Amino acid sequence: MTSLNRPARLNRTLLAVFGVLLLGSGSFALAAHFGRLTFLDSGATLIPITGDPPAWVTWVTAATAIVLGLLILRWLAAQLARRPKTRTWHLEQNPDQGSTELAANTATAPFLGEVAAYPGVHHAHATLAGTRQNPTLAIVISTEQGGDLTTINHHLSTHGVPRLRQALDLDALPFTVEYRFTTHTGTRAH
Repeated sequence: MTSLNRPARLNRTLLAVFGVLLLGSGSFALAAHFGRLTFLDSGATLIPITGDPPAWVTWVTAATAIVLGLLILRWLAAQLARRPKTRTWHLEQNPDQGSTELAANTATAPFLGEVAAYPGVHHAHATLAGTRQNPTLAIVISTEQGGDLTTINHHLSTHGVPRLRQALDLDALPFTVEYRFTTHTGTRAH
């Protein structure tokens, strides 16, 4: 159980580094423009060459822009597809005698009702992904600013997830928890 999974930490770290770099370069450009940097002449040209740059500079610039653009598009696509894919579970022991199908959302509905009743929880969402042989549960909890995460984690570990695991007749149910803080009050579950 983790309060913030590794890709989310990496994502936030990269965004913070990128933001600091943009803020620093923007501040440098503004300071240079208004003549606050004594080692730069605010009236000087950016590049001392007055003619066209060599052809290879144009190609390197274009290739760099394309690679950066594709990386940014991949990052944006990853933001849209953050939830693991859910499946319909087939619970039959003997397919010749019939089959039972269980939608993942149906399985998590009672669990979410229980999580929504925890003190400090405003909103909860869970995604049950994988197969019956290799399940995983991803939980996103919106909690109030003063919410006690230790108590919520304790309730999840000792009551909520073990009950869901027992209801699904699973030996183990690995799960991750992501907390989001909100100023809203009240309780909702999806």
